[in-house]
Amino acid sequence: MHPDSIVSQEDRTMHDPIRARRFWIAFSAAAILVTNGCARGDDSKRTEGSASEKEEHEAKEGGRVIVITATTDEKGNYYTPSEIEAHPGDILRFTLVVGVHNVNFLPDSNSGKSGLPAASEMLQLPGQTIDIPMTFGKGTFYFQCDPHAALGMKGHVKVED
Repeated sequence: MHPDSIVSQEDRTMHDPIRARRFWIAFSAAAILVTNGCARGDDSKRTEGSASEKEEHEAKEGGRVIVITATTDEKGNYYTPSEIEAHPGDILRFTLVVGVHNVNFLPDSNSGKSGLPAASEMLQLPGQTIDIPMTFGKGTFYFQCDPHAALGMKGHVKVED
């Protein structure tokens, strides 16, 4: 019996240089397509706006923009700051630094509150933002990152006059 006859078909396929090259070309092409599809996303649902859209939004609201960063690093997963004071008309701008995060004002954590925004889409690319106008009344509102809430990625905003 020839020694090559005991090698499986799968092993021979990967040792054949032409087949191996075709496999890696196909694999690389698929990875590029997936990456481009994820990065581009659906423009109608994009959470970041152009500078003029943000300026227009700010001018309409008349409040200030409060930037909150969402980060994953050796310290963990967290928002900075996690305790915020705001006023009606202010905008909370959640900005991704590193990681994959969202923002959710859970009804369970904000019992009796109405007009809460829906959970945001996931921020995946550094610099992506989510703007949340403070239009849901006065009080203290709790938010979290859904995938990292159990790891302590939570915060609250106190809206006052």
